[in-house]
Amino acid sequence: MPDSTNGGAYRLGIDIGGTFTDLVLIDLQTHQLHIGKSLTTPREPAQGVLNGLTKVASQSGIDPARIANVIHATTLVTNAVIERKGAKTGLITTQGMKDLLEIGREQKYDLYDIFLRMPEPLIPPPLRKEAMERIYTEGEVLVPIDRERLREAIGELAEAGVESIAVSLLHSYANPDHELAVEE
Repeated sequence: MPDSTNGGAYRLGIDIGGTFTDLVLIDLQTHQLHIGKSLTTPREPAQGVLNGLTKVASQSGIDPARIANVIHATTLVTNAVIERKGAKTGLITTQGMKDLLEIGREQKYDLYDIFLRMPEPLIPPPLRKEAMERIYTEGEVLVPIDRERLREAIGELAEAGVESIAVSLLHSYANPDHELAVEE
């Protein structure tokens, strides 16, 4: 890795947006900035980064091997959520929790708007499936996962044409075994 103390190391900042990928290359010694932009390649975001890096490196005469740090940000996922684009997604959650987000018992962002319409859920009810399982907050298994029912649920999602499956099981931070079983 390049050493910023012996002259010539750089830091690269990358922001992959919906239309453009912006790059800022800074010389860690002189603080000189080199700015680049390329078209975002949504299906292969790394290609847009490489295109931009090639361009900014060529224009500045800097060897990319001298880049010591890379800082990356993107709005691709945020845009996909807002625009409701992306893969058709199913959800596997703990039994009794599949409608929790849609119930929406959090406070409204505009308390006095009696006509406020909450957005449609990202995953419609037919694509939400429950896993028979339960883990306590400390990680102890209360109800072992029912693998046969899990296979059926995943089969139903596959038949419905889902392209990805989100997994959200209670207390998996304390014991990931059931989420790993879903992955398997």
